[in-house]
Amino acid sequence: MKTVQKSKIVVIGAGNVGEAIAYTLMVREQVKEIVLVDVNEDRARGAAFDIAHGTGFHKPVCVRQGGYEECSDAQLIIITAGIARKPGQTRLELAKINVSIAKSITESIMKYNQDPLILVVSNPADILTTVVQEVSGLPADRVIGSGTSLDTARFRYNLSRELGVSIEDIQAYIIGEHGDSQVPVWSSATVAGFSLEEYAKQEGIVLDKAKIAECTKIDGAEIIRLKGATFYGVAMAVSSIAEAILKDNHTVLPVAHVLDESFGTWAGIAASLPCRIGSEGIEACYRISMNTEEARAMEKSVKVLQEFWNLVKEQ
Repeated sequence: MKTVQKSKIVVIGAGNVGEAIAYTLMVREQVKEIVLVDVNEDRARGAAFDIAHGTGFHKPVCVRQGGYEECSDAQLIIITAGIARKPGQTRLELAKINVSIAKSITESIMKYNQDPLILVVSNPADILTTVVQEVSGLPADRVIGSGTSLDTARFRYNLSRELGVSIEDIQAYIIGEHGDSQVPVWSSATVAGFSLEEYAKQEGIVLDKAKIAECTKIDGAEIIRLKGATFYGVAMAVSSIAEAILKDNHTVLPVAHVLDESFGTWAGIAASLPCRIGSEGIEACYRISMNTEEARAMEKSVKVLQEFWNLVKEQ
């Protein structure tokens, strides 16, 4: 297995999410250099200083503030910039503003790097992944959306609590939209090699699937209600995606990218499916086995994304 030399990651957006991602990358020693870029240069400089000072208790990682020119030799560019949803603001209103921001950011990146590898974290993540890929003109496999990676982690966490088993033993995916139409794939879920149904049966556990799915879907909103924002979970999800790229370890993760014609009616929109990720981005995208009900839910989820994209793409 090839190991890619550690180098440089640029994080665009030094808000809570961008700062948490930079901190996580530093603590896990994933790169030699982390550069924070933000329209608020003081915020980015302060965040970089704060994280950099912690390297004195760890191992030397260069963390600093910079501009878009830093993208020229970045191994990975992570976009977290965008506005948070305000009280009374519709999802469409938020999307229109963040689409405009994403377009501007993408144009700035492409001035300095003609073949970047971009990871989109800003919300609405699926729509903005589509925007970045379209504006950049990059192959779809080089524009990755964090997608349902965090939703999947929440799903596995909730299942582990219900089943009383280590989260590491659970393989289960959320696919489709990173949002309300997300699809939990129960039929393919396993626990330590057993089907989910078989494991629950042997343990005498009756799973309330509707409750687990609903909790998984609203966990993010609940965290926002309790503390105002979510950032640690997404930072760990992004770190896992970054690791797959930096180490070229061909990890299969549920991420989003613009689907091609081989996906039929799903083509042209970014939606999450299990993908194998390496140093050059997405190497393969897999059609996960689903039962009839799940397949219908996935069709609905993609349709939701397509309709939403049609409303915002001219912004």
